[in-house]
Amino acid sequence: MEREFWKPGNMLYPLPAVMVSCARPGEKPNIITIAWAGTVCSEPPMLSISVRPERYSHDIIAQTGEFVVNLVTKDLIWATDWCGVKSGRDYDKYAEMHLTPSESKTVACPGVMESPLSLECKVTQTIPLGSHDMFIANVTAVSINPSYMDKAGKFHLNEQELVAYSHGEYFTLGEYVGKFGYSVKKKK
Repeated sequence: MEREFWKPGNMLYPLPAVMVSCARPGEKPNIITIAWAGTVCSEPPMLSISVRPERYSHDIIAQTGEFVVNLVTKDLIWATDWCGVKSGRDYDKYAEMHLTPSESKTVACPGVMESPLSLECKVTQTIPLGSHDMFIANVTAVSINPSYMDKAGKFHLNEQELVAYSHGEYFTLGEYVGKFGYSVKKKK
């Protein structure tokens, strides 16, 4: 059997589905849903998001140089999708989706309280790429929602039905299949 070839396209799936919050001083905060997001460096901790220049949030992020990446759970998927198809020019997304702005430590824009984890980010570089501009940013603070912690202080992120985006569809992460390095771990 021969493989079938298609035209080049972005088929690197699954990707994290995240809500990115941003705000200009004195204006209502906004949320944009992003699937083009990823880790780019461990030390210093850095990530990237790619945003179309015509999107409302693009100019906010370009002007302020900051944003918050909020992880998404199954409980947040309706709001996540809605925030990705509606414009902040026309709606107060926090109010419409009954989301709570959470205080940030290192940036002026809020996170999303209902998210299990929020990454505060400051842009270090913007790269125009074509259909999207990539914002590369330092992660300047991480905040967690304490309702996702147990009484012993352990954060249970992987048990929260985190959401991934794949080829136009949303999925929760599946069953545990292994731990980093398990393939080379010495058996006792």
